[in-house]
Amino acid sequence: MTALRLVQRMKRDWMHTGRRPSGLCGAALLVAARMHKFRRSVKDVISVVKVCQTTLRKRLTEFEDTPTSQLTIDEFMRVDLEQECDPPSFTASQHKAKMQQVDLSISCYKDEIEIELEKSRPKLRGIYAAYSKEIRGGRGRGGGGGSGGGMCQRPAACRRSVQAFILKS
Repeated sequence: MTALRLVQRMKRDWMHTGRRPSGLCGAALLVAARMHKFRRSVKDVISVVKVCQTTLRKRLTEFEDTPTSQLTIDEFMRVDLEQECDPPSFTASQHKAKMQQVDLSISCYKDEIEIELEKSRPKLRGIYAAYSKEIRGGRGRGGGGGSGGGMCQRPAACRRSVQAFILKS
């Protein structure tokens, strides 16, 4: 009965979407067995539901991220939570987007720091000055390339995105 309630709760939290039911059933069986003090190992459950250990671990981790996992056994049996969680794929995409935004802001600041460091370095003079530029950045005589000095194309936008990220956190 407890495993059925766990599966129902997993369905309300969108864990079943796009997945085979055996992984959810295995996770529910393992959690229910441990809730009622039965000693069942992950291998025991895997041999019954025929899923990989990695799949079972993923479902348990996803269930751990839901509010239901924070309830005590008595609360779980008595209370039926009204709130639902976002699907795990949606949560993962939000996390990925946030990480990309942070990476973008870091790269913008990195470019600004490189420019300031380049400005603060002493200027070399004399016969070997052109050769030292080639060694440092590859932008000396005939060195070609680079990406336009390594400057961020949108420094104001980067600053705004970093400020927005900091305010959200």
